[in-house]
Amino acid sequence: MAGPLLCGGITVFNPLVQHNVRPTDHVGVIGIGGLGHMALQFLNKWGCDVTAFTSSAGKAEEARRMGAHHVVDTHSAGELAQVAGSFNFILSTVAVSLDWSLYINALAPKGHLHVVGVVPAPMEIGVFPLLVAQRSVGGSPSGAPGTVATMLEFCARHGIRPVTEEFPLSRANEALAHLAAGKARYRVVLKNDL
Repeated sequence: MAGPLLCGGITVFNPLVQHNVRPTDHVGVIGIGGLGHMALQFLNKWGCDVTAFTSSAGKAEEARRMGAHHVVDTHSAGELAQVAGSFNFILSTVAVSLDWSLYINALAPKGHLHVVGVVPAPMEIGVFPLLVAQRSVGGSPSGAPGTVATMLEFCARHGIRPVTEEFPLSRANEALAHLAAGKARYRVVLKNDL
C-alpha cells in the first residue's frame, strides 16, 4: 500500500537524505506511531544502530519487530540518563511538547535533533548545550519528487511497508474516531465502497 509512503513515509525518509545520515550512525526515533514506525524500518535497513524512544511500554516489542535495536522508556529518567551523549541523529515524530533538553543531552557532539511532528507549543531549548557540543536542531515538512522516487526504490529493495488498518469509506467517521482515540496501528487507510 503506497499511499502512506507518499505522505508519512517521505516525511521521515527525507531527513535521512538531507542530513547525510550514515549507516554507522546511532539514531533515535521519538514516537512509534504513524511516522515513527516507518522511520524505524528505514533506519534499520539504512544500516544504523536504531533506538526507539516511546512512552508506551506496550510498543517496545513492536518497535523491535520494526527495526529498533534498543528501546528507551521515556518515563524512566534512568534510561534517558544512560543514553546521554550517544546519538548522531534523533528524529522526533511526535505532535506533543516534550522536555527537549533531555533529547538535546542525548545527542553526541555535533548531533542533530530533527523535528517532523507538529509540536503544539514553541520548543524551549537552552542554547548552552547546543554551543558546547556543536549540536543542532531543525525540521522539515516532506520531500521533493526525486527523493520520493528514491524512497520508493529503497522500499521495494528492502521490503518496507507501512503497517495499516483499512476501513471502508462508508465508515470514515468510525475510522477518524479510532485514530483520535490513539488506537490506530499505524496508518489508517480508507477504501472506497460507495
